[in-house]
Amino acid sequence: MLGWSADIEEATLGNDTFRTVLYTGASMQLTVMTLAPGEEIGLEVHPHLDQFIRIEQGNAKVVMGPAEDELVDTHVLEDDWAVVIPGGTWHNVVNTGDEPLKLYSIYAPPEHPDGTVHRTKAEADEAEEAESH
Repeated sequence: MLGWSADIEEATLGNDTFRTVLYTGASMQLTVMTLAPGEEIGLEVHPHLDQFIRIEQGNAKVVMGPAEDELVDTHVLEDDWAVVIPGGTWHNVVNTGDEPLKLYSIYAPPEHPDGTVHRTKAEADEAEEAESH
């Protein structure tokens, strides 16, 4: 199949992994994520890409800033809200609710190897550590 086509809400709500890549193209990537209550993506920066995140279910806090120790913007998100994180911006997404946080993310250009599935945050952290060496 060229490209990707499906009910994005259904794909997001049906996801039970920390991160699953649904599609990787030359210029962008689509992933779905599920964060348990209190879980976070972790403070990170993508110097070379922009990121779009849309919340399908749950409540989240997104913090952003120009430096790791200068997180100057806080956004509270819930169902149907989205945030755009410009390249080079430090950020974190935290599930502030009492149910799983279900979201999808678009990276432009792609961030993760095509076909990536991280069942847990620990698995994602381990894979990212291995990729950085």
